[in-house]
Amino acid sequence: MTTANSVLNSEVMQSIVARYPRKRSAIMPLLHYVQSVSGYVTNEGIETISSVLEIETAEVSAVATFYTQYKFSPVGEYHIGVCTNTLCAVMGGDAILESLKEHLGIENDGVTADGKVSLEHIECNAACDYAPVVMANWEFYDNQTVASAKALVDGARAGNPPAPTRGPSRLVTYKEASAVLAGLDDGLANEGPQAGEPTLLGLKLSKEGK
Repeated sequence: MTTANSVLNSEVMQSIVARYPRKRSAIMPLLHYVQSVSGYVTNEGIETISSVLEIETAEVSAVATFYTQYKFSPVGEYHIGVCTNTLCAVMGGDAILESLKEHLGIENDGVTADGKVSLEHIECNAACDYAPVVMANWEFYDNQTVASAKALVDGARAGNPPAPTRGPSRLVTYKEASAVLAGLDDGLANEGPQAGEPTLLGLKLSKEGK
């Protein structure tokens, strides 16, 4: 996987744009690419995207401010999202969020002083069959408890986070995850289980005619 450390790579940006029949369709992956370089969406990044796509900066900003995955200030190397929508809340999501806030000494949208972990309350992980669910850099950690969530953030701060429940065998950093969302291949796409038994149960029953 290719990411620049401090400067946006014009060749990478053009390769992303080339995937789309209309240049402006590349706004979202280019925003993720900016985050893979800077860790968040910068004004310079917005201006560069505007120039590459030949559109107004306001159009890029409109997209960036609409979606919560785009951040306008630095997040942690490992960004933790805790779902507290109805099912996750009932199953313990509220308790997990409150315990992590106390454990890390930060509030919602806060970042630990060492820059390792940030915390966000999120509305839904689309994984209700595994509630309560926590995400780290958009990877799933299913059926969480207060204890397992604390172990996740402690491992992240130590640079050795546990592997996601589903997906790749290791948790990549926030910048690396942003590069994947931009469409840059990290070679991990086919690792690990993608859907577990609870998710596939409905399909199984339909095939059995039940």
